[in-house]
Amino acid sequence: MFEILKKQGQIQSIAVSEIFPNRFQPRRVFDQKELFALGESIRENGLIQPISVRKAKGGFELIAGERRLRACRLIGREKIEAIVYDIGDEDSAVWALIENLQRSDLSPFDEAEAAAKLIAAWNIPREEAAKRLGLAPSTLSNKLRILKLEPEVRNIITEKNLTERHARELLRIPEGKERADAAVYIAGKELNVPETVRYIDKLLEQKKPKRKPPKFVVKDLRLFINTFEHAVEVMNSAGLCAVSTVTESEENIIYSVSVPKATAFKKADKTAF
Repeated sequence: MFEILKKQGQIQSIAVSEIFPNRFQPRRVFDQKELFALGESIRENGLIQPISVRKAKGGFELIAGERRLRACRLIGREKIEAIVYDIGDEDSAVWALIENLQRSDLSPFDEAEAAAKLIAAWNIPREEAAKRLGLAPSTLSNKLRILKLEPEVRNIITEKNLTERHARELLRIPEGKERADAAVYIAGKELNVPETVRYIDKLLEQKKPKRKPPKFVVKDLRLFINTFEHAVEVMNSAGLCAVSTVTESEENIIYSVSVPKATAFKKADKTAF
């Protein structure tokens, strides 16, 4: 197939040294063992799929195929088969992002940073960017939210292969040492997402201030005495003949109410309904 495409001018054999990375490449971390394994496969079987590049000043800019290019460099291959496309910055960036989004091992932060770069480069609203990337607006927003996490927390999530959902849950904790400590705990205990949700719920519940009973500030005792006097008036209107008295000792003011037993326990009128 390569020979046919080469004859048609669709594939060129390009010097590896003439190809430089795509500045919109989302992937920042590459597994060296996987690259060596891929390199050995290319040495034994050849390159099954060409990389994609576009012409640029000083050579060629990579569009897609970063792992294949790196693997060829590792095994000392001088040239690599490539399809040369005539496309602009926007299409090149989208191709690089989508190729990596279709791989399961891309870091959630690599995805988010690449999407943020595209939005900045396109200078368009998130809704439009989501449409171009084939994502729901809420999905794109969730991806971008995790960029608020501190570098320390990001490193823990990346190194321990935690998910985007783990990252979003950690955002519920105020930034600082507590968030980093929580990330270490979650990674160390290998908590899944539901376990992480419960753990963070418990942390936040412990941080809630306990409710204190309301305090009443008494500025004038007369406010309460008036309340007592009103109660006595109500009692008298009911026929209880209540009498209130106020006395003072060295330490206290004593307010008392006395009600004659005859009126307090007077039997109800038998004629009453």
